Amino acid sequence: MTSLLTFRLHGTIPAATGRELQAELRQAQEVGTDHRRAQKQFFAKFDAVLDRGPIGPRYFENEKIAEVLAGEIMMLEETGFRVHAFAILPNHAHLVLELSADSSLSFAKAVDLLHLRTGTACRRLVRPKLPPEAEFWQVGWHEYGVQDAAELARLLTYVRGNARQAGLPARFQEWPYASE
Repeated sequence: MTSLLTFRLHGTIPAATGRELQAELRQAQEVGTDHRRAQKQFFAKFDAVLDRGPIGPRYFENEKIAEVLAGEIMMLEETGFRVHAFAILPNHAHLVLELSADSSLSFAKAVDLLHLRTGTACRRLVRPKLPPEAEFWQVGWHEYGVQDAAELARLLTYVRGNARQAGLPARFQEWPYASE
């Protein structure tokens, strides 16, 4: 099983915008829009909001914090995942992961552990900016299952070019916290 996962820092999408996006997704599904098409439309809007970064923290602009996340993403290879691609942007990350059939972890467990480990380590680095009771990661994540090789190729191109597409400065387009 291969999926595109997107997770974000806590507070990076205005609550009203999040509700609007969820309502649009439910409405599209209620009127009979194909499930995958509805998911793609939702993701495009969701990611555009994150790319604009209208509110919330941008902790991954700090290379030490981005390095913690990148290292933990690569450690997923040790737990039965193949990391096809990833991109760390200022307020969110995209990963294309493949779970091997013999892995003892699920996507949910792996991402929960990734959130826990990186949240703990990154909180130490942002402690002056982040009160102890504040969340680091937004609870949950967006998951989109890959159907075939052509879709995988499109998603890899998307993830690898996301910083450029989002209009981020050259340092994000060329920095080491994206896979090739």
